[in-house]
Amino acid sequence: MDRVERTSRGAAASGSAPAGAAQLRLFEPAQPAQPAQPAIDRSFATAVRVQLDATSWLDCVPRWLSRSDLLLDELLGVPRWEQRDRWMFEQRVQEPRLTAEYPDLAQAPIRLLGELAAALSTHYGVRYDGLWINQYRDHRDSTSWHGDGASCRRRECIVPVLSLGAKRRFLIRRRAGGRSHVFQPEAGDLIVMGGRCQRDWRHCVPKQSTVVGVRVSVNFTSTWQAMPA
Repeated sequence: MDRVERTSRGAAASGSAPAGAAQLRLFEPAQPAQPAQPAIDRSFATAVRVQLDATSWLDCVPRWLSRSDLLLDELLGVPRWEQRDRWMFEQRVQEPRLTAEYPDLAQAPIRLLGELAAALSTHYGVRYDGLWINQYRDHRDSTSWHGDGASCRRRECIVPVLSLGAKRRFLIRRRAGGRSHVFQPEAGDLIVMGGRCQRDWRHCVPKQSTVVGVRVSVNFTSTWQAMPA
């Protein structure tokens, strides 16, 4: 997962291969096989925290869910997807994405979603009991700059977002504007916004010119965080 956009230089090696090199490859250790079912990294071993300011932070957890493609396939098959309307500049427009909402996690159609929420609840100390899921059908779907005000009414909240499918840019910047922090979560990667992110910062998934396939973001919500302090 590319946490922040950056450039890197790789060194190229040249030279002829020694005799017998082809035979030596037979003894190289095999790559670990992918698990048959999705697996959660409950240790959060790959987590990296980005301190946005004194009161806001963001965790990047690459490869938090292995075999996330299986969960993606199941989610794409659920019947609750809908394209919603919203008011923008005094006119009603369709949102450029699909949404599926499960305010009560117990009603979610896939058991793994409950297991993911439980792992997050244990690690972050917040009881996640609902889901807000967005489907970006291709590179033209997007989410504009916003904060999760409806589901985060406390002074500080912790909002986990699991990415499935295609890699898309995830941007976050101060509410007043300015330079954006750019992340590129891949399938199975987790981004967690904490502290005052939803009050003092804004995030988005912009449209892009590069053609990509479907991406789904699973946003875990908390009834407690949605209640005013």
